[in-house]
Amino acid sequence: MSSPAAAVLVSNGAVSPRAPPSAASFLEATPGAYTTARGSLLWWPRHLRRLAESASLLARSHPQLLGLPRPRSLDSFFSETPIHALVNPSVRLAIREMRGRLPMVKEDDLALTALIRGGDSVSRDGIDVFIHVGMYSPPVFGDSGARVAVAGTGRDAAAAKYAPWARMRKSMERMRPPGITELLLTNDGDHILEGSVTNFFVVCQKEEHKSKEPFAVQTLTNMFEVQTAPISDGILSGIICRIVIEVCHDIGIPVREISPSWSKHELWQEAFVTSSLRLIQHVESVQVPSLWEDVQSKTWSDVSWAVKQFQGPGCITTQIQTEILKRARSEEYDINNLL
Repeated sequence: MSSPAAAVLVSNGAVSPRAPPSAASFLEATPGAYTTARGSLLWWPRHLRRLAESASLLARSHPQLLGLPRPRSLDSFFSETPIHALVNPSVRLAIREMRGRLPMVKEDDLALTALIRGGDSVSRDGIDVFIHVGMYSPPVFGDSGARVAVAGTGRDAAAAKYAPWARMRKSMERMRPPGITELLLTNDGDHILEGSVTNFFVVCQKEEHKSKEPFAVQTLTNMFEVQTAPISDGILSGIICRIVIEVCHDIGIPVREISPSWSKHELWQEAFVTSSLRLIQHVESVQVPSLWEDVQSKTWSDVSWAVKQFQGPGCITTQIQTEILKRARSEEYDINNLL
């Protein structure tokens, strides 16, 4: 987690003279569309494109989440002011400031959050731009897995990434069992949509090949598929989520965009979560309330839980992780061009 003493906040092109809060606290207090990337700016053009799409969606349908008093179209604004021209100058300033303060820190050990919101009367074109840079320790793949639990329902305006969600999701904390590192969302207690800050995937054995015997690597393409919820079910399809789907298509791993069904969890062989900071993290366990209705009225200690355990990162999760790291190197955004 970012430390206020080791963080930089740039607001409309100026470095804040005050020690900024953590990224989480900043998001809780600031409405707007945002994106978060590692400080090395992996897949940065995709982040900028998603940031503009999120802002446009919110401006039209949920202006209050963008800090606007009424609906507004941003289409003409972004056609006249490309998103990279709006955001990158502040990114450049924030990273230079952070390098000056902590010259020995590697970019991959930083998290950068870019947020845009409906601005005040003094901001350029009525749009405020914020860049927050803080420390981040990425998990080492395979060292520790995510422990996830179903704890709430899907988001409004789910196709957009917006800062108020950082505050809204706190209502699910009463359903977080001890040791759980991520909360999952579902609207019916069965079909899992996404995590509160991640996308959720399972490697599911095909029903026609259901067997208690472990499946061999050479027959995997015939016996399993990777599943994750589609955008149409009401999720935010993250940057790494889309890359995972691309990777699966390209290297011949069957993938289907369908919400994983807990009622078929006996077919799940592996599970993992994705985000721009974690990239891929294997899942150690999934917990689901035995009665979905309990999520709405009780706390975690009052609920009977069903649990699915996994034994470390599986071969498919590892294969996808390896390919993503290859692509990260080959498609790496040259941060020095920005600076």
